[in-house]
Amino acid sequence: MKELWNKLQQLDGKGYKAYKSMQGSYRFSNYELWIDHVQGDPFATPSKIRIVISTIQRHIKEEWLQTKSRKIAVEDAIARSVGRAVTSMAYSGKGSGKSGAIFFDTPGQEVIERTSVQLMPAKTTICFSVSLPANGRRINGKEARKLFGDAIPEILQSSFFTRTDQQLTEAMQLADQQEAIRNEMRQHNWVAFIANGSMLPRESGISSRPLKSGVPFQSPQESEVSFSIPHQEEKITGMAIPQGITLIVGGGYHGKSTILKAMERGVYNHVQGDGREFVLTDPNAVKIRAEDGRQISNVDISPFINNLPGKQDTEHFSTLNASGSTSQDASVIEALEAGATTLLFDEDTSATNFMIRDFRMQQLVAREKEPITPFIDKIKQLQELGVSTILVMGGSGDYFAVADHVVLMDEYIPYDATANVKEIINTYPLQREEQADEKFGRIASRHFSQSSLQTRKGKRSKIQAKGLHSILMGTGFIEFSGVEQIVDRSQTRMIAEIISYLDRTNELNQSLANLLDRIEKQLDENGLASFTVYGNKHPGDLARPRRHEIAAVFNRMRTALVIQS
Repeated sequence: MKELWNKLQQLDGKGYKAYKSMQGSYRFSNYELWIDHVQGDPFATPSKIRIVISTIQRHIKEEWLQTKSRKIAVEDAIARSVGRAVTSMAYSGKGSGKSGAIFFDTPGQEVIERTSVQLMPAKTTICFSVSLPANGRRINGKEARKLFGDAIPEILQSSFFTRTDQQLTEAMQLADQQEAIRNEMRQHNWVAFIANGSMLPRESGISSRPLKSGVPFQSPQESEVSFSIPHQEEKITGMAIPQGITLIVGGGYHGKSTILKAMERGVYNHVQGDGREFVLTDPNAVKIRAEDGRQISNVDISPFINNLPGKQDTEHFSTLNASGSTSQDASVIEALEAGATTLLFDEDTSATNFMIRDFRMQQLVAREKEPITPFIDKIKQLQELGVSTILVMGGSGDYFAVADHVVLMDEYIPYDATANVKEIINTYPLQREEQADEKFGRIASRHFSQSSLQTRKGKRSKIQAKGLHSILMGTGFIEFSGVEQIVDRSQTRMIAEIISYLDRTNELNQSLANLLDRIEKQLDENGLASFTVYGNKHPGDLARPRRHEIAAVFNRMRTALVIQS
């Protein structure tokens, strides 16, 4: 610590780039400070520092590290306490630019594997970004000493060092319960589970926090299940959605989209108090929506679209500006290619001619004149492939004929309407003619050419996350606002790091499925930081995306060059 103070005293008033000499490690009383990267300018991307705390200074229980889900949950709990401390602290740096500002990658409502806190048997690492203080473009050593000598210790003391073992153990126990529910789902072939008492509505369309005045979830008796989970005496009870085709129906503003949104986010675990702690979905569930104008690169969409005017090839279909229906066709095929086992749809965000072609339209437009086979005629074939569908539908009763289960939402309360639907079908038989072939069709294997990664901007490669749904690559952007299951900006940063890694290592040129397997294996075995240029020195602000969102970003690169095999 004395060495750092002496160095800051020597640097005070010098040109800003002299801060570079501070890189290295410094011993404090109860932790080690590592300065891994120093910004070149007070207005540049902040510097990166690590705090490394030995288990001698803060004990780590062995049980917290026994399973991956436990480790992620405890790291998440620590990260939340550190994030709150950063937000609430009184320190405010003085100087040019963002002098003295402290940044930390605080989790949202979802519990996701991330790098801001790394728990190990012998040590804990906490990563920050800081803007080193300056006056103009000269070093402000006195403010830097306050940053390292007052602000950082205050954050650590009010979070990591005071977070009780009981609080961290409670986070671990919730992870155990969530894992037990997922095991129960696998054993009974359920694609979703929603516990009674869950609070599904959110505060607003731009907030992921629970609506305190919302209606607690209560399962219909016909779908209700109960089973034991660890760390509590009473069984957990709720609605199980089995594999197959499930419709969620009801009037407008009665909770259809709310329950689907909860299941869409249920691919992730949620923090205690979120209201969706026990809303869990098939981890390979993918939300499909219409995306007017999106890129499609060499996708075989012939299961849905054939016989286009002008004999356009739909087995090797590409466009820079897809229509709503064509974008959904392609997204289904791409999701299956990436390994999706459950598909989620909401009619509000779907193209009508993708979803349905009713009896009257069939009478007017001859089948041979309509190149689109609607989803209603493919949904059963997907089931034969082992792919389930959960579909919000309020405008077309034709889907009753293909549904295995129907949930009716009435003022946010679900009712099992499967028997009612069967009566309606018997009373009003389906008139429309089914248009499907015997088989769903081919899911082609594709691989992206290495030249898809056009990352050069001037003499350097430039790849940078820009918000939640955009990545700068070279001189252009990859836009993916329609990919709704990316929930954290740190996931977007991780995808940008993966693209950068594949650019450096020339490893893109392989089948997409194999590439996703390869990426997941490296994430599992070597960690998220293994994709970065910093390695384990400072992984900092990354969170793990699913393979499905990684694939979705690749599929939306306007520079993509894709080959089918």
